[in-house]
Amino acid sequence: MAVVVIGDPASTPGAAGDSAGAGLPAEVVAVFEAAGLRTHLCRPGDGDPLPATLTGADALVVAAAAPETLPLLRAALTAEVPVLALGEGAPLLDRAATDSPPTLPAPPPTAPLPAPAPVAHPGPLPGAGAGAGARAGTGAETGAGSGPGPGPVLAPGPGADPGPGWGTPSGSGSGGVRRVGGSAWAVPSPLGDPDIAPVLRHFAALTAARAEHTATRAFFTPRAEAWEERFAYQTPAYEAAVARMRLRPGQTVLDLGCGSGRALPALRAGVGAAGTVLGVDLTPAMLAAAARAGRRGPAGLLVADCGRLPLPTGTVHGIFAAGLLDHLPQPRTALTEWARVSAPGAELLLFHPSGRAERAARHGRAVSPDDPLAEPNLRPALHATGWRLAEYEDAGTHFVARARRSAPTPTPTPTSASASAPTPTPAST
Repeated sequence: MAVVVIGDPASTPGAAGDSAGAGLPAEVVAVFEAAGLRTHLCRPGDGDPLPATLTGADALVVAAAAPETLPLLRAALTAEVPVLALGEGAPLLDRAATDSPPTLPAPPPTAPLPAPAPVAHPGPLPGAGAGAGARAGTGAETGAGSGPGPGPVLAPGPGADPGPGWGTPSGSGSGGVRRVGGSAWAVPSPLGDPDIAPVLRHFAALTAARAEHTATRAFFTPRAEAWEERFAYQTPAYEAAVARMRLRPGQTVLDLGCGSGRALPALRAGVGAAGTVLGVDLTPAMLAAAARAGRRGPAGLLVADCGRLPLPTGTVHGIFAAGLLDHLPQPRTALTEWARVSAPGAELLLFHPSGRAERAARHGRAVSPDDPLAEPNLRPALHATGWRLAEYEDAGTHFVARARRSAPTPTPTPTSASASAPTPTPAST
């Protein structure tokens, strides 16, 4: 993983580089290294090949007027990969933003919003300031930028903004920073200007804080358009899995990591017209695919981190998660968060349309004993996070684990007698 820096040709007067013109200024590299990030300098004017995709890129810094970078810039804006455009790169970012359509299409004007209102997020991401709140639109964590009007696609603002007042959509923020969309910023100063050091530190902190989100979005965004067509044949398996959840009319149910939304119609059928169905995904392009597939009718679509849900405590009656838990960096943290939003007795269904052994064989490896979905690992993880495993089935054609939310254990209130009784010591027991 690296921050890709697009620079001027080494022969350009004032081009950012060391004394030999072969690399980035040491102070620039040091800023990113302090945030745990590597840098990769690319000079298209010198014939350096541009990355074919953004997979593996933590961020994109454009410090040169290189028109061949436009496709990469457009891809970064669509996938919400952090972008910092400096000096002559700023007009290039503006051009890319003008050419890039919104990630999510505008909702039907009469569509209702079948979702509970987002609540305050648990807190900002590390190294970042407070977010700008919930919004409808493209789904940037930052909660800023332009997008479609209100409708059944919500994008919460979980606090990944690089700092209060750091960049504004119109005009300049701190250090002359101008915000362009949800995840990109433009600065008039060139890369070698020592005055932009605070901006680079802010951007490096933001990039490091968003690294996991960026990797997910950079992988799934270019695949989103074909996702539904590629996996539509799995829909009956999703419907059969949802049928195990014992949903009732009027309940609230989530599809976490919903992708193009293959389970959403079945979930709507389970809770009826009076219920609430939310498809949650971190990648806006995936929710756009769900909207194109007609899944906005049966469900609201929510851009959010499935491990940090902007939902009230104890309000969800069912959670469906297909092919998600074992791909999360901290499965137990996610299970704890899912328990937080769930009411006692809520159903959790972990699903995959193929078994663990089949998936391992497809990737040319053996089933790992450390797999979080292995029953010896999953059962204690569920128990420790407020769930009880009720059903476990790892067949050749599918994987299903159904759990139920445990009722919170009440804290006993001390009676006057017990409150005054001395605590036994080892000698007296």
